[in-house]
Amino acid sequence: MTDLAISLTLDGTPDLPSAALQALYRITGRSTVELRHAIRDRAPLYTAALFGAEHITAAPRLEKTIAFLDDHGIPFGLTETAGGTDAPIDRATLRAILEPGDGSGDAR
Repeated sequence: MTDLAISLTLDGTPDLPSAALQALYRITGRSTVELRHAIRDRAPLYTAALFGAEHITAAPRLEKTIAFLDDHGIPFGLTETAGGTDAPIDRATLRAILEPGDGSGDAR
């Protein structure tokens, strides 16, 4: 197991309507107040701890959050945290992390 996490942070500080915040609450499990504070502070809207005990729920929530933001034209960035180091990643990198079968022959 690793300490790998992927964070999703909105670009800028958009003033999202209550309906969007409520939908994000249902997806992420974070309260609308927490979501508003994260947006205001330019902090991660959602962080998915991967390959640990929470992976089975965190990865789908991350994917659903991305789909919701895409569907509503809300721009965001992704950050990978591994071993205490943060690095921005693109969607292709995220997909390579989340999808099984990286071509290495390791069937985990």
